[in-house]
Amino acid sequence: MPTSLLTPTNAKSNKENSAQHFSVAPMLDWTDRHCRHFHRKLSKRTWLYSEMVTTGAIIYGNNLPRFLGQDKNDAPVVLQLGGSNPTELAQCAAIAEEWGYSEVNLNVGCPSDRVQNNMIGACLMAHPNIVAEAVDTMKSATQLPVTVKCRLGIDEQNEEESVFQFVEALNEVNTDGVIIHARKAWLQGISPKENREIPPLNYDLVHQVKNVYQDLPIAINGGIKTLQSGMQHLDNYHDLPALDGFMIGRSAYEQPYLLAEADQLLYGSDERLLTRKQVVEQMYDYIENHLQQGGKLIQVTRHMLGLFHGLPGGRMWRRYLSQNAFKAEAGLETLQEALRIVEDEIERMAEQLAQKENTQSQ
Repeated sequence: MPTSLLTPTNAKSNKENSAQHFSVAPMLDWTDRHCRHFHRKLSKRTWLYSEMVTTGAIIYGNNLPRFLGQDKNDAPVVLQLGGSNPTELAQCAAIAEEWGYSEVNLNVGCPSDRVQNNMIGACLMAHPNIVAEAVDTMKSATQLPVTVKCRLGIDEQNEEESVFQFVEALNEVNTDGVIIHARKAWLQGISPKENREIPPLNYDLVHQVKNVYQDLPIAINGGIKTLQSGMQHLDNYHDLPALDGFMIGRSAYEQPYLLAEADQLLYGSDERLLTRKQVVEQMYDYIENHLQQGGKLIQVTRHMLGLFHGLPGGRMWRRYLSQNAFKAEAGLETLQEALRIVEDEIERMAEQLAQKENTQSQ
């Protein structure tokens, strides 16, 4: 029987959480309930995140199903909150528990102007005591684990100092886990996209934090594009302690089939991998139900565009769905036609290869 690389053992907290596992990063406008349902077809064990939801949208909004709706079969799912008011965050943490989430995570990493203006996201790296108070208050309001996703620092902060000061404040209030994006964030001068690419990665520093806070579950995020590269952080890294988990962002979204190996590689599962075709077919019931409730095909299939990435027919799959799934009349047959196009192209390429090999052997 295969063994698991991710077997949480933590003396400080018995609340198993995403910092002790492999997870898909929260992404605004992307990791919605349709995306999570699709990802869950690929992996049963990966921890999934909501988009960041602000406390105001939950407390003062009038459409909780839009922000909090999920399929109970998609668990474990983490609700990521944006906010800084401890009372409001605690109220939202309690609501998250009512709605069946597995964990509450506070966003202290997003560098966009929109969130800075409301004391949300990476700007909170400059206020570790505010974040610690918020976490402490949230933990008093829910039985769910409360974690934080942060950066190494912001702007002119010395990251070697700022991240330790920040994590120390979290450790003092028994935060259940921390996911560290191994870059600083620059709040002015570069865009959110550039903030994912320009500030240099410092993986060693994250492992140094773990060396100091060995009882605190710590996961790493930033620049990790494959399961194999993430797994390097689950072992001693440059003679520094192993981390407890890791997170992949856009690569998991753009090339979602990488998630299909997660259960086998990380959790020792001996279940057979689903083929891409089987994954598509397992989405049929969900899509039909969504359409019957008045939803649009594009709302689901936009998350599936990268499923055949790198394979013959992959571009044809993406193009066909992009050109047709948005149409008012688009239904399940649209997705089935896209699948047929891919299968025909794979068969055509296989025939060409066989003919070539046959010619070379003569």
